[in-house]
Amino acid sequence: MKKEIDIDKIVEDKLGSRVPPKIINEIKDTLRKYNLSQEEMEMVLNEIVREIEENSIDPGEPVGIVAAQSIGEPSTQMTLRTFHYAGVRELNVTLGLPRLIELVDAKKTPSTPLTYVYLTEEYRGDREKAIEIARKIELTKIVNVAMRIDIDLFNNTMIITLDPVMLEDKGVFVEDIIKALQKAVKKAKINVNPDNPNEIIIQFTEPLDPTKVEKLREKILNTKIKGIKGINKVIIQRRGDEYVLVCEGSNLSELMEIEGVDYRRIRTNNIREVEEILGIEAARSLLIEEIMNVLEEQGLDVDIRHVTLVADIMTRTGSVRQIGRHGIAGMKDSVLSRASFEVTVKQLIDAASRGEIDNLKGVIENIIVGNYMPIGTAKVKLVYNPYRKQS
Repeated sequence: MKKEIDIDKIVEDKLGSRVPPKIINEIKDTLRKYNLSQEEMEMVLNEIVREIEENSIDPGEPVGIVAAQSIGEPSTQMTLRTFHYAGVRELNVTLGLPRLIELVDAKKTPSTPLTYVYLTEEYRGDREKAIEIARKIELTKIVNVAMRIDIDLFNNTMIITLDPVMLEDKGVFVEDIIKALQKAVKKAKINVNPDNPNEIIIQFTEPLDPTKVEKLREKILNTKIKGIKGINKVIIQRRGDEYVLVCEGSNLSELMEIEGVDYRRIRTNNIREVEEILGIEAARSLLIEEIMNVLEEQGLDVDIRHVTLVADIMTRTGSVRQIGRHGIAGMKDSVLSRASFEVTVKQLIDAASRGEIDNLKGVIENIIVGNYMPIGTAKVKLVYNPYRKQS
């Protein structure tokens, strides 16, 4: 009879407190799944221990400086271009150094916001259904379906000539445009030209002011017919066995409510919006993912732990903060450290007026005053007295 192996005891004895409980449970489940012998388990656990020891930092290691070097040096090799998205002329996406700067500066809106909308099982395999959702969410204004707009000051009218090809492409009917205009334009009668179904005549009841005609024209052209605010363009892509909508712009809260959209898989590159809608942990995960994507896209090999440290520092207060004088650098307790970053005189005067005290606990402030930095061997507060007699 085969002796039953106590996996729990073997793992606990080997790893103990070296590994977080969640990881230990995953290791136990994996060992059970593959039904390994005790000898094979010992080999796997020894390899895990070796990896832990090789990848652990020494006490007093300046992890912040190492992370800054490890991300900063490869960043100098980055390009400064804005690329077309996946060969699509209409969509641009900011990559390289500009995108990295955007991320560490925690910009409120990215220069090229993108949202990847995944669909539910019922919709994801059907192109026609994907097109239907794309038409529903893409922001469509009158300017997108109008060929031209003519103003007749003598007859006090405005004539909008519609493009039948764009009407079909956007899935818009003339009735939809009339409804939108009735909400946007007051004191006017709106009708379809009986001689031309693609012409809408706006007959104003009050005389048009020539000085305000251009402003009125812009208002009419920018009148929303349908769609979600912020989603300016939608491109349908085939990925594997499903269709995915790539949207220019982002509006998570409204997109997640659309029928057919899989809200569990929707993804945007807008860190601030993710923080607001999904919370700080989701924003932290996205920050790590976006920085790693930028580095990997440029062919740069940076260990994810350096990026994780940066993301942890940026999100530790419960909100995403930039690495700069308005964020992380400006929040440091040390006066000298804050002054060494930017606006030196202002930082020193503000600190003096408040009577702040610098306890010299960090690296930068100790370099400034000429002390040993509290890293490595200098972190150890141990004095050896060779003359003291042993008891």
